Amino acid sequence: MKISVCMATFNGEKFIKEQVQSIIKQLSATDEIIISDDGSTDETINIVSAFLDPRIRLVQNDSSQFKPNKQSRSYQVTRNFENALSYATGDYIFLSDQDDVWEEDKVEGCLLLLKDKKINLIVHDANVVDESDKVIARSYFEKVNSQKGFFRNIVKNSYLGCCMVFDRSILLKSLPFPKDLIAHDMWIGLIAEKNGKVAFVDNKFIRYKRHSAAVTASGMKSDNSLNFKIRYRVQFILQYLKSFV
Repeated sequence: MKISVCMATFNGEKFIKEQVQSIIKQLSATDEIIISDDGSTDETINIVSAFLDPRIRLVQNDSSQFKPNKQSRSYQVTRNFENALSYATGDYIFLSDQDDVWEEDKVEGCLLLLKDKKINLIVHDANVVDESDKVIARSYFEKVNSQKGFFRNIVKNSYLGCCMVFDRSILLKSLPFPKDLIAHDMWIGLIAEKNGKVAFVDNKFIRYKRHSAAVTASGMKSDNSLNFKIRYRVQFILQYLKSFV
């Protein structure tokens, strides 16, 4: 059994060392961390390279063909994760942000839940913390009322990527992502609902860090316009329906 941890990075020098340290100590010699970097201009690459660990594979995301727009950062994050996932060779896939911290029992606990309950994808809860590691919410699930369901998640997404673990069958069903997909975690979660068994579990396996430099606004107030929110949801529904063909 092999684990692939897929992480997307961009100018994450402030927190990435602690995050990688919290992950690597939980992995076996045959597991891997795939870090896809989207053109960081800070010390992110040097910090990752300094680990000198053969389990860490650093790859570059080619965003040269991407056409920038007002919401381009969200789209690029999704493409960056897709790039990391395309290199994954593991039986179980863990998604990871660059700035959180994994609790010491995350890998063992998630694998136990997946295998014992014969689940294809789990979403676990998290303590929400600020950049000083001060708890600002005891439960991410309670904050957003997380639960399964297509329409529930179209209205408000419960699938938080950094809290998701899934088996290889879901990875293969999810890739490649549709063109211009914005919510990679919602895509993977709803593909898993359609093709397997999904569970939301109360275990808090990470400290989910929210700070001013965070790339995504998950669980926080989004500054996207109402028009954009409606447009991308309509687009997502059309993309999802095509997956049935």
